[in-house]
Amino acid sequence: MRLLLTFSCAAVFLSASAQAGAADEAPRIIDVRVSLSEIRLTGPGTRWSILVGGTRSDGLETDLTREATFSVAEEPASKDVDPVLAVSTSGVVRGLRDGQGSVIVAAAGKTIRVSVTVEGSQVARELHFENDIIPIFTRFGCNTSGCHGKAEGQNGFKLSIFGFDPDADRSSLTQEGRGRRTVLAAPEQSLLLRKSSGGVPHGGGIRIRKNSGEYRMLRDWIAAGAPAGAADAPKVVSLRVEPGERRMAMAAGQQLQAIAILSDGTERDVTHHAKFQSNNEGLATVDEYGLVVTGETPGDAAIMASYMGGVGVFRAVIPQSDSGTAFPQRPVFNFIDGLVDARLRKLNIHPSDLCSDSVYLRRVYLDIIGTLPTAEETRRFLKSDSPKKRAELVDSLLKRPEYADFMALKWSDLLRVDRLALGHKPAYSYYRWIHDSFAANRPMDEFARGVITADGLLSNSPAGNLYKVVKKPGDVASTFSQVLLGVRIECAQCHHHPFDRWAQSDYFGMQAFFTQVSFKTVGTDQLLLATNKSATKHPRSGEVVQAHALLQAAPETTPEGDRRVLFADWLTDPKNEWFARNIANRTWADFTGRGLVEPVDDARLTNPPTNPELLDALADHFVKSGFDLHELIRTIAASRTYQLSTEPNELNQRDEQNYSRALLKKLNAEVLFDMICQVTGVGEKFDGVPNGPRAVQLWDSQVKHYFLTLFGRPVRATACECERADAASVSQVLHMLNSPQIHAKLEDDSGHLARLVESQPDLGKLADELYLAFYSRLPNGEERETIVAFLQKSPDRRKAVEDVAWSLMNTVEFLFNH
Repeated sequence: MRLLLTFSCAAVFLSASAQAGAADEAPRIIDVRVSLSEIRLTGPGTRWSILVGGTRSDGLETDLTREATFSVAEEPASKDVDPVLAVSTSGVVRGLRDGQGSVIVAAAGKTIRVSVTVEGSQVARELHFENDIIPIFTRFGCNTSGCHGKAEGQNGFKLSIFGFDPDADRSSLTQEGRGRRTVLAAPEQSLLLRKSSGGVPHGGGIRIRKNSGEYRMLRDWIAAGAPAGAADAPKVVSLRVEPGERRMAMAAGQQLQAIAILSDGTERDVTHHAKFQSNNEGLATVDEYGLVVTGETPGDAAIMASYMGGVGVFRAVIPQSDSGTAFPQRPVFNFIDGLVDARLRKLNIHPSDLCSDSVYLRRVYLDIIGTLPTAEETRRFLKSDSPKKRAELVDSLLKRPEYADFMALKWSDLLRVDRLALGHKPAYSYYRWIHDSFAANRPMDEFARGVITADGLLSNSPAGNLYKVVKKPGDVASTFSQVLLGVRIECAQCHHHPFDRWAQSDYFGMQAFFTQVSFKTVGTDQLLLATNKSATKHPRSGEVVQAHALLQAAPETTPEGDRRVLFADWLTDPKNEWFARNIANRTWADFTGRGLVEPVDDARLTNPPTNPELLDALADHFVKSGFDLHELIRTIAASRTYQLSTEPNELNQRDEQNYSRALLKKLNAEVLFDMICQVTGVGEKFDGVPNGPRAVQLWDSQVKHYFLTLFGRPVRATACECERADAASVSQVLHMLNSPQIHAKLEDDSGHLARLVESQPDLGKLADELYLAFYSRLPNGEERETIVAFLQKSPDRRKAVEDVAWSLMNTVEFLFNH
């Protein structure tokens, strides 16, 4: 039962039940403001939202939009004259006729006048299918994968996912379904309106109310003949969210406004049709109308808004409740600590104390070489009085062969060293290339270039085997983007990325770099060539898409030579905004348990880093070092932030994203199994593998082994970090408690425990040896006394030692890197 609790709870700490030292009085509103003092409404049916905000006496910002009252300042002089504008109770202003007017906003005892100009309100509006109708389908989920946007459609009616193919969508509405979906002569009888409004049974229920603006828009569009609209009509080029960032109290609200910027330079309030999503609902949630509500946990949440391919982000910075204590003075070991502390001050979170030497020793061994220190190595480190011993330890570990073993395992997962796809000899050759690169500390830009531009005979250029595993040019582009840039572009293969800026043209522009790759058999070898002349065409327009990298303009003509070289030049350029940040972020995540961007392979506008300044600084340091991974590791390991204890204090016990304390990190399956073999002194004979290799040294992920599979070893079917399962399970708990294989190692006559019992009659020293082996530390007085007392009363000392060892193995301190 104890271990079950360990696996289910060890990665997080319990939240405090209440905040100590509550303020004597609630903060006062000392300032009130509106988002705009002047509003110009141009065109028929135009609307604009007024946001009302305030500043509190404690310095935090608060949203007053839901509490404010809104009224039109001037009434028409005659009942026969229509008012210029109208304003809703939620602050949405609509133009009714051309003219001047104003809105009075009252909040927190203050009033503010907002002037409004309405123009072009009576101009006949030509409805546009893509600009006016598709946003309605997206807003109400009609064209999502859960409804009519899925591959086979729903009940015979299919829409393109997220409206990426407006021509097909319009054809489906106007030409299919025997003309019943849009009845031009009698719009109210159209199935589109009758089903969505509940006039006839609809599997999705009532989506659009009959008296709503969306209903009227659809009806007017049908009545106008269901037009496609002008081909040169302005399109959405970007989306801005207002406000962009707020420092908010816990359990507070903030109304957002989504503003679309069109290709003609105009702006439109599209809050009512935008889609909102939080990247961390534990910190802040958002409803369908853009109302953000913070939780009871400090941190930084990003709220995404999307509309017609444009995406924008709002950041909610949620500080800890004021404790009345000043931020502690801590030493700054390097630039990392200053940037982390700046963030913690902003959030009113205090860092934990430094970890002990024994904890640092174990932590850095597991992080750098994926193995435990021996008892002798632990004694030597703990006895050293060198002021630089931690830095010297890191340097020594980076030179050990186990470092290359551990790094090769990680990158073999990402770069898909797959024996089933390649065969034994090519897969091993590919693995050795990766291993030797890290053994030689090859700069990461050279490493990336070596994989991307590999050519010639695969026996001489083993990195080219990636192109044998990932065969389609589009899949190659997605793999390199995800692994080397941390950017996922695969969604854009079929439609505009729903959470980022990437369109289909971006995906196929990346794909075009790799369409030249082909293979030719030469004897028993394979020759990789980059001479194919096939063009890449856009799947909808049929136009040729020239090779171009993300955010780069497409060239007019096809570049000469191997286009992969151009891609490698762009990717490894020091000015590339993704490559150095990606490697820095992945390394930071390996050493701290959480990426600055999380997941580490999902960097996008709508998933910003929790500490952007730190990620930029790490990437800049990495570039200036010549993309030296050793130097990046040294810098991280030397920081005070990395050396913090896992023990929380009153103000950081709920923080898990700002590095105010070290996090418990679940160990890789291979590392954990090697630890079991090390502490028992009994190695493992893996099926089909000669005696000797540790689990970390297994280059073939297909080697059958129950423990490794159960604890999440990836099969290398994708480039996603998520393939390595890091969630604990009851099966893992039961295996650690009951495994006959583990028991056999514990009771092995030639194992470490049997030798220890024979060689160490002093029970106190025996307890010391167990703790040094399992925990890389000596036991405290109480722990030593407990073990000695248990061994003294046990008739079979060896069995008792085995029981103690199995108990030590089934604890948080052993099972997690801390």
